[in-house]
Amino acid sequence: MSGGGFATLPAPPYYMVVFASQRNDADPEEYAAAAGRMVELARRQPGFLGVESVRGADGFGITVSYWESEAAIAAWRAHAEHAEIRRHGRAHWYERYELRVGRVERATGYRAGDTADTR
Repeated sequence: MSGGGFATLPAPPYYMVVFASQRNDADPEEYAAAAGRMVELARRQPGFLGVESVRGADGFGITVSYWESEAAIAAWRAHAEHAEIRRHGRAHWYERYELRVGRVERATGYRAGDTADTR
């Protein structure tokens, strides 16, 4: 799943949901389509700020989605199509996953050529 590189985010505070997962080998095309659909749906949700996602050749991946509030995260969790994909994922695509939610209090960054942090 590609989130398109770095998310463009507002100044903190905001919330993040970190989804670390170990994929199995089942249905890679179906998984990719579903992952793309979830990003598409999340982008339409009130309070969604952005997403960053990577997956290694060994199937281990991390997706971080960013949200304005815990209420926005709860609404995304309750979204019917998202809930169905989560159920399907547990049954078909994942060997293991961990979900963590946190509040971002501070954020800094660097870009080549900059002389200081970008935030």
